[in-house]
Amino acid sequence: MGFVDLHVHSRCSDGTLTPSGLVDHAIEKGLSAVALTDHDTVDGLDELMEYAKDKPIEVIPGIEYSTEYNGRDVHIVGLFIDYKAPVFLEYLTRFKQSRTDRNYKLCANLRGAGIDITYEALLDAFPGAVITRAHYAAFLLDRGYVKSRKEAFERYLGDNTPYFVHREKVTPEEVIEVTLKAGGIPILAHPTLYKLGHEQLDVLVRRLKDAGLMGLECYYSTYTPSEERQMRALAEKFNLLPSGGSDFHGANKPGLELAVGYGKLYVPDGVLAGLKRTLRTKILFTDLDDTLLNSEKTISERARDKIAEMLAAGHHLVLASGRAVSSILDVLETLDIRRGASGGRIYMAAYNGAVIYDCTDGSVIEQYDVPIPTAQAIFDMAVKRGIHIQTYTDTHIISCADDREIAYYRQAIKSPYRVGTDLEKELAHAPFKLLAIDIDDRSRLEAFRREVEASDFAEDITCAFSSARYLEFYNKKAGKGNALRNLCSAVHVHRKNAVAAGDEENDITMIEAAAVGICMANGRTVVKECADVITEQDNDHDGIVEIIDRFVL
Repeated sequence: MGFVDLHVHSRCSDGTLTPSGLVDHAIEKGLSAVALTDHDTVDGLDELMEYAKDKPIEVIPGIEYSTEYNGRDVHIVGLFIDYKAPVFLEYLTRFKQSRTDRNYKLCANLRGAGIDITYEALLDAFPGAVITRAHYAAFLLDRGYVKSRKEAFERYLGDNTPYFVHREKVTPEEVIEVTLKAGGIPILAHPTLYKLGHEQLDVLVRRLKDAGLMGLECYYSTYTPSEERQMRALAEKFNLLPSGGSDFHGANKPGLELAVGYGKLYVPDGVLAGLKRTLRTKILFTDLDDTLLNSEKTISERARDKIAEMLAAGHHLVLASGRAVSSILDVLETLDIRRGASGGRIYMAAYNGAVIYDCTDGSVIEQYDVPIPTAQAIFDMAVKRGIHIQTYTDTHIISCADDREIAYYRQAIKSPYRVGTDLEKELAHAPFKLLAIDIDDRSRLEAFRREVEASDFAEDITCAFSSARYLEFYNKKAGKGNALRNLCSAVHVHRKNAVAAGDEENDITMIEAAAVGICMANGRTVVKECADVITEQDNDHDGIVEIIDRFVL
């Protein structure tokens, strides 16, 4: 079994070896892979990638971002970044200018303390480096202003000295988003160094997980065996991928060696395999009605075979619908698309993403309800205006009346129903969705939506059309777009591998959240305007097959 080092610095930031020198040293240490993660720069990556082409080692492009969280430095490592992606370069250019401005101010402050220093002199002394406080300390020591690096920080460079200039506040969430857009994996570096305590560290990790954090350093040079166990438990608690590395800086961190840290570090190559797996697997989110399903509410044999091929290749399928869990399970059973799912799994985002469900093992991954008082208020508003409204239990539709709208709805959705308007009596728990229906006049539903959106509870509710006759209401934290982000995080699939297809307004957030957002040829104009791609074939002519062939397989 091999081992890897996924957190290493070169002289392009505050290390002492060149990127090519790091490659040679990593080979000497017997590493199967090494990641260059210089501070806030990718200047060494071209040299690293070119030099390692014919070497017996895998090299991984990365970066370590410096961010601020509640007055503390928090570092995020980005691995496998596309460091030439425009969105990434745009961010880095802005960040570098902010760092340069900060360095000029710090030099001016030090000159005020009687030190002969300029930013240009630092650049001359450390050519090609991204100037950090470590370089300032070396400069002051070399010129006799201090007797040690420790003294340099205590007198001139520490956060609480009168000369220090704080960096522009960059949040962890900002760099996590940049990393995801650049196709990389964002990882929280060395959590124990932040001295947050268990409770506050949980708060930080939960917050960053919600922002898209994918991994956590479970292996690090300074960890004790107890701390390593704690970090592995923390990663498991928040379903984060384990990562790790030495934080090697060469001579700038005496005694800390590549691959082994202070002598006891070991990062197994299985860690890297897990990270790479998340970059290979694709996930297809598809609406049901008028997207996956044809006008007869089924799919062709050709589409069935293509889905089986996709699942057999290890990719995942998500049925994203406004329908209830029971209705989607009925569709799944009817379509017979579980066959061939050797590696890929089938999930659902029911009730417009309010319930995320693993169809393979029958478990709920996440759910967001509409509080009963809010649901009752919407129900009452609809009934007062003569608009049909309904909600759902785990087994039944709860309809406001035995009217033609419920009859129309049940032509496609065969779930049993009962009539009732007192939701406290009708529901065993808060509902996940409400549905208003008007068969003849969409404008009545549009007026009703405006009224709900002007209400006191509107900030907690999303209103969206799922067809010309159906107006849906669900928790603001739900929605198909949030379901896409949350499920990708839960099953460790990178968002760059998320494909989403739909045809109606309630599909827009999902289409916009995906790396490839697709509107069916039969979709509404407003949806086509938001999509990256419009299919050539509609839902009655295997548009789903076109999608799988072009963007999944």
